[in-house]
Amino acid sequence: MKRSRLSKQRLAALFLLGCVWFNFPVMSIFDRPGSVFGFPLLYAWLMGAWLTLIVLMAWVTEKEMG
Repeated sequence: MKRSRLSKQRLAALFLLGCVWFNFPVMSIFDRPGSVFGFPLLYAWLMGAWLTLIVLMAWVTEKEMG
């Protein structure tokens, strides 16, 4: 029971982190000319941040199941 509550808190924290990462002030930092592996910097940031959130959410939920 206690572990489930901690998992919910972690998922809520990840949601808030996603809200911050995908908000205008942070995204405007990466809206510059340049590229990462041929992708525009903003697109690389979006895909990297999205992938990071998915991996962290999977880690939190797997930790709960196992």
